Amino acid sequence: MKKTNIYSGSKMEQPLLNIGFGSTVIADRVVAIVSPNSAPMKRLKDEAKEDKRLIDATYGRKTRSIIIMDSNHIVLSAIQSETISQRYITAVKEVREPKNELQ
Repeated sequence: MKKTNIYSGSKMEQPLLNIGFGSTVIADRVVAIVSPNSAPMKRLKDEAKEDKRLIDATYGRKTRSIIIMDSNHIVLSAIQSETISQRYITAVKEVREPKNELQ
């Protein structure tokens, strides 16, 4: 899924990454997609919650992946990290290798 913005007369495309249940993030802002099972990732999640940098997109389901953003925000998702990684690759590839579209 791509989002097209018109800003100061220039066209800018931002690939959106589907992280499950209708939630998306801008793929270019993702730093890492990791599993939440290790102690360091649990600490990272707890620290982000304390600092009000945590975004919970699990909709009450079990957290299966943690997405670290370039803004230092932490996003929780109920989708497996491997699945989100594959979606990330597809989203970025769509923007970098545009299809020939009729003008």
